[in-house]
Order: sequence, then C-alpha cells, then structure tokens
Amino acid sequence: MLNVIGEEEILQLLILDGIEIGSEDFITEEIANQANIAINLADVIIFLTDMKQGVTQVDKEIALILKRANKPVVLVCNKADNYGKTSDDIYEFYNLGLGEPHPLSATNAIGIGDVLDAVYENFPEEDENENNDEIIKVAIIGKPNVGKSSLVNKILGEERVIVSNIAGTTRDAIDSSFENEFGKYVFIDTAGIRRKSKVEERIEKFSVMRTLLAIERADVCLMMIDATEGVTDQDAKIAGEAHEAGKGVILVINKWDAVEKDTYTIEQFKKDVYNKLSYLTYAPILFISAKTGQRVNKLYETINNVASQNALRVTTGMLNQVLNEAIAIVQPPTDKGKRLKIYYMTQATTKPPTFVVFVNNKELFHFSYERYLINQLRKEFGLVGTPIRMIVREKGEKEE
Repeated sequence: MLNVIGEEEILQLLILDGIEIGSEDFITEEIANQANIAINLADVIIFLTDMKQGVTQVDKEIALILKRANKPVVLVCNKADNYGKTSDDIYEFYNLGLGEPHPLSATNAIGIGDVLDAVYENFPEEDENENNDEIIKVAIIGKPNVGKSSLVNKILGEERVIVSNIAGTTRDAIDSSFENEFGKYVFIDTAGIRRKSKVEERIEKFSVMRTLLAIERADVCLMMIDATEGVTDQDAKIAGEAHEAGKGVILVINKWDAVEKDTYTIEQFKKDVYNKLSYLTYAPILFISAKTGQRVNKLYETINNVASQNALRVTTGMLNQVLNEAIAIVQPPTDKGKRLKIYYMTQATTKPPTFVVFVNNKELFHFSYERYLINQLRKEFGLVGTPIRMIVREKGEKEE
C-alpha cells in the first residue's frame, strides 16, 4: 500500500484529504485520525511539502509523527519550478531528518520518475505465496448518507472511514483489506452519487468518476438502500451502473432497525424493491443495521456465494442439455412462416457469465425467448446475484 502524507493532501491509493494540526473542526480532526491509520497501514509514505513555502511548523510536526512510525518515507518538495537547477531552498528540508528531499514540479510533470524510483526502492518484497484470486473486492455503493461508511467501520471494527451526518463526507473510493473465517476481502467505500443537477463542484464530479471506477474493479457490489426512504430514482440509477458493468449485486437495506414492522413488512418491502428495480430480480436482499450491527455477519456468506456465481463456468455439454430441455418445453418462435432454430449454446466468458447461442436467423431470436432461456439457466444453475449476458450468432458467423 502506498500512502502520501502532506500538509496539502493525504493519498491512500486515492486522495483522502488534507491534514491540519491543532484544528477543532470535526472533519479536520477525523482526517487527522485517518492519517494516523493510513500511516500504520502503509508500506511506503510520500511526505509532500511545498518548496516555495519552505519548511513550516506543520511540516515539522508531521515529520515527528512519521519518524515515530518507523516507516520508509520519501520526502518530496513540490513546486520546484526551477527543477534541475541548484537551489539553496531545498537544503532547508534536510532539517526534517527524513533523508534526501526529492524536488518535483507536479504542474510540469518533472521529477516524477525520480520520486517513483525512490518509492520503488522501499517497496517490500512480494509474497509469492499470496493468491490475489482468493481476495473478493466488494464495492459499497449508494447515494450519499445511506450508511456506506458506517458499514465499513462496523465490518472492520474500527473508525477507518469518517462517518458524519453531513452528506458527501466521503469524497473518494477508500480500500480496506479485511480477513475473517469466511475469507479475504477488500471493501471499497465509495462516495455517494448525487443527482447530476447537484453535482456542481469539480470534486463532486471527481467523486462520481471514482465511484464508477470502483464499481468497475469490484467483484461484488453492495447496493445500499435507506429503509426509511425506500427505493428512489437515484438508487435505481446507481444500481443500474453495477448491473450494466456485469457485477455481482447484493441489495442491502440499511437502517432496518428504524422501520416499524409487522408480519408482512419484509415480504412487502422485497416486493416493492423488485418492482422498482425490475432488472435486479436476480439480486438477493439483506436487511441490516450498520449502526447496531444487526445481520451484518450475514453479508459474508452472501458475498462469497454471489462472487462464485458471477465467476461460474458451465460445460458445453451441460448447457446444451438444458437448452434442449428448454426447447422441448417451449418451442422457439416463428415469424411469417419462418421458425427460429437454435443449434447449440456455449459459454464465452465469466464475470458475468456470458453465453453464445448459435441460430439460423438472429432476427427471429426475440427478447422474450432470450429472457425465457436465461430464466431456465437460472433455474438449473442458480446464478444468484449475477447478471447473465447472451450473445446471438448465426451459424457460420465469425467471432468479432
């Protein structure tokens, strides 16, 4: 893990925020706490300073913190506009006691290579026994203030993510590694996606982009919905991003402890959710409270199951057995005297499971029959929590 610590900003793989020593502001205080956690988790720390401003009191205080942490530190002096020319200004930074300062001009992209070389020299040796395929990447997505960060903190058992009733506190996607008896995970807490009309600041736009990138690199997405509000149009848009990306999806109904219940509450809520998210009827629903921890432990087995279903591969023989049975039950459609003939089916890829169907005429393969075949595949193989893609080709047609 690479963390960058500086008076201007802290980066934990992605940007978190800045440090301000001695402030009583809630967010600033929480950012300082996150910086300490990031320092403890980091393999290498980049300490970013300002060449034009010189060594400040805050720089000195951060340097003391970093020396006590006993971690490799690469000291970087940004805004070195006269990069390459000898300058007495840089010698002042030796007084921080963190080794050789590296001049950098981020604006002009000069000196970055030298900084990266210094970082690389401090990387720990790779563990050849570690299998990254065993790690499930889980993106926690949803609109702002739905409880995403609270869920991460409950899972980790520590305040890894800033939690506040101020919507939009999380500006970036934050990775947190976690391991328990169920497996190894990386939980990615994402900034909530707001309506476009409310995305005015550049940083908000950046947050939306980072959220979409987090969805793209995840294996499973936990789509969090506020139980007190139900499914909103914004929820539908965010969930649609995960569906279109072909990710495994679990619908997590948070704040369930705040809902008045009777015998039919859960089933009625499920019905309402699937009515509004009709394209996600394959996704399992879990009712939790990130605040109290209610049913949070139920997440792991569901995550494992959805991840395995999203990566499921079925043999061609088994596929065509199911296909033949499906055709025998419901005959392929006809149009103007022409009948659709389905020759065979094979699986092209996983994540999501994608199947190629070879037919005599693609135009005869109606959406309704495609949906029927997908339902038969789910009935036979499960495929819970994952979308299914189906590609139709005419016999003899070359693959693109």
